[in-house]
Amino acid sequence: MHTNVPALVTLSPQAQEMGLAIFLILATLISTSHAKSDAFNPIHLLRPRSGSGGHRVKGLDCLSWRLAVETNNLQHWSLPESCENYVGNYMLGEQYRHDCDVVADAAIEYAKSLKLGGDGKDVWVFDIDETSLSNLPYYARSDVQFGALPYNATKFNEWVEEGKAPPVPAVRRLYKMVLSLGIKPVFLTGGSDTFKRIRTANLYAAGYHSWLKLIFRGEGDEGAALVYKSKKRRELVEEGYRIVGNIGDQWSDLLGANAGNRTFKVPDPMYYLG
Repeated sequence: MHTNVPALVTLSPQAQEMGLAIFLILATLISTSHAKSDAFNPIHLLRPRSGSGGHRVKGLDCLSWRLAVETNNLQHWSLPESCENYVGNYMLGEQYRHDCDVVADAAIEYAKSLKLGGDGKDVWVFDIDETSLSNLPYYARSDVQFGALPYNATKFNEWVEEGKAPPVPAVRRLYKMVLSLGIKPVFLTGGSDTFKRIRTANLYAAGYHSWLKLIFRGEGDEGAALVYKSKKRRELVEEGYRIVGNIGDQWSDLLGANAGNRTFKVPDPMYYLG
């Protein structure tokens, strides 16, 4: 019995080149159809390597919003309602704590590198709200929604009067290191001196037991946060103190006159003070 075996077809070099060209054109068209609205960007080439594969990440828009907030590219902002859950998960989750730890670690490394004057005039300025003390138990309430609802001074003041704000652990760790190095802490807050007694007790209960000065906003202290804090820091410098470090959660804590030799910002996507 004879079986007919089809002969192998050998393409000419010209035909091979034409076939390759057609293949490349088809591959390009298929690739383009999978990225209709995704213009070419070299960064996208990282997706297969990173394992992201270009899949949309839930909350990515709010993550970008928070980045703009923390870098001070967005100003005079309020928390969008659509980002309330994202900010709540961030503030109550591990990422917020890790982010604060990174800031504190950098500040501690810097503090250890300082050559101090030895005359007791080296100071470190600490903001209080959302820096030394956390108001998260208040902001996590359903009637506050992490700042997504309009600010209510009456409700917030009632919370302050309770004197139960816990410490931000990373900042307390920095505070203890600053003390051990011989740098004098100065607490500078835009809060009213009406609450000085309760806030002093709250700081002490949270583990802050020693400081050079505790500065609150008095009746004659007018102006926005940036203006007020610049004025108070200028007064420190005029008294002969050297501000070697400054930490806060608002850019108004860290900008302006006599901000300090180094400034460090802990995250706060809940509210803005200019």
